[in-house]
Amino acid sequence: MAFFDLNFMQNTTIKAWAWVHKWSSLVCTVFMLLLCLTGLPLIFHHEIGHLLGTEIEAPPMPADTPRVSLDEVLSVARAQYPDRVVQFASPGEDDDNLWFVTMTPTPEPTTDFRSVVVDARTGELLAQPRFDEGFMWIMFKLHVDLFAGLAGKLFLGFMGLLMLVAIVSGTVLYAPFMRKLSFGTVRRERQTHVKWLDLHNLLGIVTLVWLLVVGATGVINTWADLVIKYWQHDQLTSILQPYQGQPTVPQAQRASVQQSLDVAHQAAPNTKLYFIAFPGTSFSSPHHHTFFLKGNEPLTSKLMWPVLVDAKTAQLTAAPQMPWYVKTLLLSQPLHFGDYGGRPMQIIWALLDIASIIVLGSGLYLWLRKRKTAPKAMTQTNNGVNA
Repeated sequence: MAFFDLNFMQNTTIKAWAWVHKWSSLVCTVFMLLLCLTGLPLIFHHEIGHLLGTEIEAPPMPADTPRVSLDEVLSVARAQYPDRVVQFASPGEDDDNLWFVTMTPTPEPTTDFRSVVVDARTGELLAQPRFDEGFMWIMFKLHVDLFAGLAGKLFLGFMGLLMLVAIVSGTVLYAPFMRKLSFGTVRRERQTHVKWLDLHNLLGIVTLVWLLVVGATGVINTWADLVIKYWQHDQLTSILQPYQGQPTVPQAQRASVQQSLDVAHQAAPNTKLYFIAFPGTSFSSPHHHTFFLKGNEPLTSKLMWPVLVDAKTAQLTAAPQMPWYVKTLLLSQPLHFGDYGGRPMQIIWALLDIASIIVLGSGLYLWLRKRKTAPKAMTQTNNGVNA
């Protein structure tokens, strides 16, 4: 009797996990397929950019060529769009001889932006690229927010949570399923759906850790906007208390941005600039140039230190340490995109992405096939009873 109860409980538990795995997988599968398909070209976005001719490169010059002032760079950018304000400025990700300047109609967050690329050594205008159009932009927007802004990000985050549930439940079911089979067995002599089931289970367990890492970091990344807003409320409110009630510093009254950048580097030595947020924009205050700096080591290069410099006086206001929840967000991003290990890491990420597409596609195929065969089996059973 005890053996029967134990057997019954085990069967009930397996059925419960199977139900969780089936429905968590079904709800998120289409969206996870979309993310895997759009994520694949994003792994090689620089290489694709070179092929499409959209990557901008600085003309070759001697390494010791002097640089122009950042203020001159910004003056060149503003001359292209005098009716817009500068939101952000940043050196090139792979080439610091370039300055990328982003300009918008107002300081508030918007999708209406224009980009200007200026040579850091000559101050010459190199390009005015459009980053809000083309194949890679469509892939990026589908991958990040489905063209639905914050709501789209949070929705994809929820789908990511369902995928994590599907992974955990699938792992629980893998052990009893493989009890009578050797690891990696694909029964090629059996029917097509059996072979696909074995392949689904094999690739699922092989990509287990990668899917958990990419899925978890993807979920964290969907919370980025909320995390940054909370950081601003949590840390910046007290820092900006002396500026309470003061209007945004107008452009004509602002100090030299180059001077402010030098002050920021003095406050955080052994760092390099990631990007500058200008007064009144989403990553700064109405009264400061906020310089986001990053380290020179492999790990610290993924972290940021904000340095707030008074926009009027170019004097240091604060250089707060990022709290743990922002550091978690920053460290999750390179893990998600696989962009910290060079070409070998890109290839590994791409292969695992393709394997995940097969896992998701085979799971969908197995469910659809089961739905088609179930009515036939029921009809055959009923005919046998009637006979």
